[in-house]
Amino acid sequence: MDMSGAKIDGADCGEDFGAMGKIISLAKRRGFIFKSSDIYGGLNGFFDYGPLGVELKRNIKEAWWADIVRRRGDVVGLDCAIISHQKVWEASGHVAGFSDPMVDCRESKMRFRADQLFFASVVVDSKFIGYVCVQESGNTQAEAENAARNLQKKFARQGTLDPIRIRPISEASPQELASIPSPATGTIGTLTSPRAFNLMFQTHVGAVTGDAAVAYLRPETAQGTFTNFTNVVDSSRVKIPFGIAQIGKAFRNEITPRNFLFRSREFEQMELEFFIEDSEAAWQYWHEYWVNERLKWHQSIGVRRELLSLDVHEKSKLAHYAKACTDIAFRYPFGMQELEGIAVRGCFDLSQHQAHSGRSMAYFDEATKRKYIPYVVEPAAGVDRTLLAVLCSAYCEEEVDGELRTVLKFSPRIAPIKAAVFPLVKNNPEIVSIAEKIYEILRHRWDVYYDSAGAIGRRYRRMDEAGTPYCVTVDFDTISTDTFTLRDRDSMKQTRITLPELLTFLDEKCF
Repeated sequence: MDMSGAKIDGADCGEDFGAMGKIISLAKRRGFIFKSSDIYGGLNGFFDYGPLGVELKRNIKEAWWADIVRRRGDVVGLDCAIISHQKVWEASGHVAGFSDPMVDCRESKMRFRADQLFFASVVVDSKFIGYVCVQESGNTQAEAENAARNLQKKFARQGTLDPIRIRPISEASPQELASIPSPATGTIGTLTSPRAFNLMFQTHVGAVTGDAAVAYLRPETAQGTFTNFTNVVDSSRVKIPFGIAQIGKAFRNEITPRNFLFRSREFEQMELEFFIEDSEAAWQYWHEYWVNERLKWHQSIGVRRELLSLDVHEKSKLAHYAKACTDIAFRYPFGMQELEGIAVRGCFDLSQHQAHSGRSMAYFDEATKRKYIPYVVEPAAGVDRTLLAVLCSAYCEEEVDGELRTVLKFSPRIAPIKAAVFPLVKNNPEIVSIAEKIYEILRHRWDVYYDSAGAIGRRYRRMDEAGTPYCVTVDFDTISTDTFTLRDRDSMKQTRITLPELLTFLDEKCF
């Protein structure tokens, strides 16, 4: 979806944090996110981060790394190559099974994910008149009902419309599929049966192409962690329970990228593989521990608690190797969706790589004198999804003195600009000199911004839209008192403060 503010699925965010179209428009206008290859019309599913966006993204990653690795004594870091030996993906099951069922429209040549396509029978006064088909959105049921009413009008059928019960396209029989219209064209009978489509990007390594040269861009960072398990154990002398953390790019050839940053083809992951004893008691304890820890972390970077919920996966919906999985879900403007998954992967991955490589992945526990393949609990979050949740949580429109104020209420910890420094006027050399001196001192420690152009109120509004939590204004009183005003973004209150007090204040707020 482009970033012009045009309609997207379920665009309305609700009055508490604005419309999705407004967020997308602000993201482009203020230099957070641009459509990739924009001058050539863009490339669907790919985005570029602008000056403010790259700082926000970097701050989110650094907050994750600080809390997961640096401030803990039981986690170490790793950074693996994007391209791995093809046997890595054969062992993990991605080559054979990393696919989504897809449905093609023969007429438009468009392709749809089967789990995002729904159909329903349209019945008027107990008489069947046809089918409708809609794509998943924040209002799937309402869109299906609207399509059913349109079909009733098209056939001029008077009477009462029976309740519309939507079903996934995968449940359609061959006879039903032949009568279901394509959501792309409205033509009946042009949809194919669902077929598997592998989501990995394929490439070749070396000068000669062929089966031996086939390689894949990684669809997740986790497998590099598992293949390096023994390297980390041998070199770092870590003891179970311990974790290996990694932040990095991943690539999935999504057929229908959608909802802005939420589902794209190139994205970043923040993944922790936490290795534990191979017992039910151990995985139950650590799974609950990490669910609670991750829920608290998202709140610590400004994701609003009332927009978060936990989705505990039923056993019937777990991956075949998983013991348990709980998603932290966020209410995006387009609906409640997964923000981070905390899965108990058991010993599946290490066992698979042991079987396919012939190298032992067992861990010797000196305390128990027992050798075993550890279980792993995996908290895995998307950087881009987290950034989008932060944007949605922070976006706010307020009326101030009869005017609309648009503000991003970022947590100071992750705000792209921590503080802005303003000289009240730019034609007083003494005021300008003091402001420049404060700016130089601050910018060696934090991301700060200097602005002397325009009325002070206009400068405040620019910083509000950028999400800057604090503004420092040097005025005429500064010359005689060595104090200046510190404006709080959220309350808009101003207090006078000295430079040493400001440094201490920012240290506390931006930690």
